[in-house]
Amino acid sequence: MPPAKKKPVRKKNAAVRKKVVRRKRKPASKKSARRGFPWLKWLLGLTLLAMLVVGGYSLYLSQVVRIKFEGKRWAIPARVYARPLELYVGANLTTERLQAELRALGYRKVKKVGSVAQWSRSGSHFVFQTRDFLFWDGMEPSRRVSLRIGGSTVAALKDAASGKSLDVLRLEPPEIGSIYPSHKEDRVLVRRDELPDHLVAALLAAEDRDYFHHHGINLYSIARALMANVRAGRTVQGGSTLTQQLVKNFFLTPERSLWRKANEALMAIILDARYGKDEILEAYANEVFLGQDGDRAIHGFGLAAYYYFNRPLNELNLAETALLVGLLKGASYYNPRKHPERALQRRNLVLQLMVDQGFIDQKTADKAMKQPLGVGKKGRLSNARHPAFIDLVRRQLQRDYQEEDLTSEGLRIFTTLDPWAQQLLDKQISSGLSSLEKHRKLPAGTLQAAMVLVSPQGGEIRALSGGREAGYAGFNRALDAVRPIGSLIKPVIYLLALSHPDDYSLVTLLEDEPVHLKDARGRVWSPKNYDKKAHGLVPLHRALAKSYNLATVHLGLALGVRNVVSLLHSLGVQRELSPLPSLLLGAVSLSPLEVAQFYQVFAAAGFRSPLRAIREIVDAQGQPLQRYPLEVAQVAEPGPVYLLDRNLVEVMRAGTGRGIRRYLPESLEVAGKTGTTDELRDSWFAGFSGDWLAVAWVGRDDNKPAGLTGSSGALVLWGRVMKALKPQPLGLLSPEDIVYIWVDPQTGYLSADYCEGAIAMPFIRGSEPQLRSDCLGEERPGGSFFERLFD
Repeated sequence: MPPAKKKPVRKKNAAVRKKVVRRKRKPASKKSARRGFPWLKWLLGLTLLAMLVVGGYSLYLSQVVRIKFEGKRWAIPARVYARPLELYVGANLTTERLQAELRALGYRKVKKVGSVAQWSRSGSHFVFQTRDFLFWDGMEPSRRVSLRIGGSTVAALKDAASGKSLDVLRLEPPEIGSIYPSHKEDRVLVRRDELPDHLVAALLAAEDRDYFHHHGINLYSIARALMANVRAGRTVQGGSTLTQQLVKNFFLTPERSLWRKANEALMAIILDARYGKDEILEAYANEVFLGQDGDRAIHGFGLAAYYYFNRPLNELNLAETALLVGLLKGASYYNPRKHPERALQRRNLVLQLMVDQGFIDQKTADKAMKQPLGVGKKGRLSNARHPAFIDLVRRQLQRDYQEEDLTSEGLRIFTTLDPWAQQLLDKQISSGLSSLEKHRKLPAGTLQAAMVLVSPQGGEIRALSGGREAGYAGFNRALDAVRPIGSLIKPVIYLLALSHPDDYSLVTLLEDEPVHLKDARGRVWSPKNYDKKAHGLVPLHRALAKSYNLATVHLGLALGVRNVVSLLHSLGVQRELSPLPSLLLGAVSLSPLEVAQFYQVFAAAGFRSPLRAIREIVDAQGQPLQRYPLEVAQVAEPGPVYLLDRNLVEVMRAGTGRGIRRYLPESLEVAGKTGTTDELRDSWFAGFSGDWLAVAWVGRDDNKPAGLTGSSGALVLWGRVMKALKPQPLGLLSPEDIVYIWVDPQTGYLSADYCEGAIAMPFIRGSEPQLRSDCLGEERPGGSFFERLFD
């Protein structure tokens, strides 16, 4: 057989190779591609997920920004104002007081008045220009005024532009504080158009030169700051825009983290996209932190202008504005009151930056740099100036308003406070207590005091002191020091007696004899006079003038203790009182304000007016919300009150209050009563002139004996304050049913002006004494002094 043919191996292999090659050239299927690039799927998925998350989170942040920025941005405190000073020809006013009032309002003294809130003086002649002010009853426009003082009264009042006389002028009331939220933030809001141009320029120069050109963040500034910080090895420069700063303060917490920084940038972009530059700038100007006043944070340029310069923002000059902008870098570090050199350097740097960026020229900057800081010693609009009075206002408001209304709605509260009287009161309380401690050789700070000054006729509380440290918002003794009032209660008992003219008059003889009363437990109460003596039969007027305890107890028991309690309630005392005999000598505890309430009736001829610290309340737009009108109720007949007041004048002339003549001239008629409690723990005095009612208490917070009687303690403070206030004489007007009769002061019998020792005493008509003194005999030769006078 022939041999078999061999297969062409090479060709076959070539064919196989061609087949393999063809297979390699065959396009890859989709399945093969997915197996070859699995990461692509994850990349696309993660990208999509990130876009959804960022988009959703951006929508969430956009809602957060919208809700807060368009809603109620800040809780606006209730602003509290003092009374406006009313000027008219004849008004009591000294040059010293007018200057103090103008300074309290932040008016600047100049050589020639050229704009609002300026004043000048030439001798007793003043020229000043008031500010516009929205009162509760309408707008009072700005006007330039010419005023001349003669002695201690306004002698002339004219419009300086027209020369026409003015009937009356109200100066705008000084703002004395605010009632702010529990987080202690305070603001005076300003609108964009109220921001001075040089303030905006200083902000741009020092904080964000590209503010009107970026979109919320500035990448160039961030890079520039990063490079500067890297070169310095520490943080020396920031890259945040004004928008980012607003976001950080307004929306975010103060934590430092990349997450918060990312939120800040994203929200800044959203804020810039949704709102205009001017709107953002306005919010920034009201939000920034510019200082700390005790526990109160100073936010916004509006409040900072008052706090540092005692003037509204639109009245600040270039140098003052530059200082406020400089504080943005660190309000504590550059505090102009604590670190004036640092503050000065920072202010001047801001001014130079304004030059470098073309906002002002070098000459203007150099002039501003030469000016002093001009910062006041104390910040205005702080409750620390009048904490006791603000406390009283707040308590009276709580009867009509919720706490949230007071701390968030921007209410404007017009009060009765007289800043001049408050200033004098604070000064005399502090110096008076120090003098008493030195005289009594007591350690400094041992004694405390409280005092209330009231307008007698209207019951307006004009000033109030809760302690010797006027700026300390602690225990308010004027409202909360409820202490036994001692002999201050005696006029109530004597008024009750004089209200029964058939039984009692000023010359009725009272028994000043020992008293021994046993209570339900068998304990014996045996009161004594201060001099430890019994004086027998004494006329009623002398018993009160000399403050005899025994005569008062006999009188009170005869009238009935329950009737005394009932009269106290009618006079305005609201506390529940136990009708015990010891009440007749002041074993009843009241605060100085409560004492002032029932003494107000004595000073107002029997008419009670509830003591008030508030006149009007308006909302943030100036719309009246509530009025606190004068309320008057007659609770005692004018005749008996007149007799009592004449007796209280005698207290000051010949009784326990005669020490007042160290402070007031003999010719100045005032009325009052001292009060002293057991072991000399409490020293009281209550008294009134024609225009002031004042109640003073002196003692110790630990209730240990102070070693002071009413005349050696509280009367001293009362006298010092009254001397400073220069009060008007009492000038009591005799009611129609009062007649004056000559009597024998020892017996109370009818007498005549020619009889030795005879005095003319007032009586309610029909209650005149019937018995005749020995001097008269059977007939009355020549008649009385008054009969002969009109014969």
